[in-house]
Amino acid sequence: MAVRSAGLLIHRAAAGGPEVLLAHPGGPFWARKDEGAWSIPKGIVEAGEEDLEAAIRETREELGVVIEGDFRLLGEYRQPGGKIVIAWSVETDLDADHIESIEFEIEWPPKSGKRKRFPEVDRAGWFSLEQAAEKMLKGQRPMLDDLQKQLALSPKPQSRRTPH
Repeated sequence: MAVRSAGLLIHRAAAGGPEVLLAHPGGPFWARKDEGAWSIPKGIVEAGEEDLEAAIRETREELGVVIEGDFRLLGEYRQPGGKIVIAWSVETDLDADHIESIEFEIEWPPKSGKRKRFPEVDRAGWFSLEQAAEKMLKGQRPMLDDLQKQLALSPKPQSRRTPH
């Protein structure tokens, strides 16, 4: 059975169109990688855990923020390595410059016998859909098309007129 991961494609309205929040993975392997390295906040669905619960938990662990809002299922996306990522969209705004990620520990440098800690996410940022398509991992890029479709189908807020 394929490993299941769950995450949130966080978006906000901006003057030039929607922007999405992406996370850059921490650790030495990703330190010098940029284009094609960023991801939605996501992680493994634990046994007995609901997919959406896992997506919210992983986002809290990776960004240090509890996300609330109208979670809308985007879909399931098979990654090149076989993992399935279940993603939800949610509209909210947060300060990407002030995230607090949990850490992981690995032997670094390899075969040195030394253990070192790194943040799961070393930075986050807001990107236009066009920029995000360049930054994101290849297997997650279809989420952007699905978000555009979802946003196009969303009812527009009614403007309220104040009586004179």
